[in-house]
Amino acid sequence: MWGAHVPVEIRVPIYTEQDIVAARQLGRAVAEQAGFVGSQLTVIATAISELARNIVTYAVSGEITISLAEQTGRRGVLILARDQGPGIQDLALAMRDGYSTSNSLGMGLPGTRRLMDEFEIASVVGEGTTVTARMWRS
Repeated sequence: MWGAHVPVEIRVPIYTEQDIVAARQLGRAVAEQAGFVGSQLTVIATAISELARNIVTYAVSGEITISLAEQTGRRGVLILARDQGPGIQDLALAMRDGYSTSNSLGMGLPGTRRLMDEFEIASVVGEGTTVTARMWRS
């Protein structure tokens, strides 16, 4: 059974760089509750940071939801990043390493996909983007 000292679900509104830091720290706390340790915690925090940074950079505002996950006896962490920004016109292009519209390294979405066990993205131009990512304890 899950411990009681971390809420089952944490929602972090994302507007500023400080919100990125808060989401990262809260995500680590949830991941620790799920039993992740060491470098696994860093990987989860990095994924949260990348998703939150995309919200600040491209959508101005959104929300990161971090929750404990359980499926077929596995425990893990679910990260849901949502925004109501401009959406992504070409998802295939946005998921290519090195592609960026903001002069960055273009590692955010593809890097997050590689870090996590499961990764899904849905985007509608003019409505926003939702990324769902999960990491399972091994």
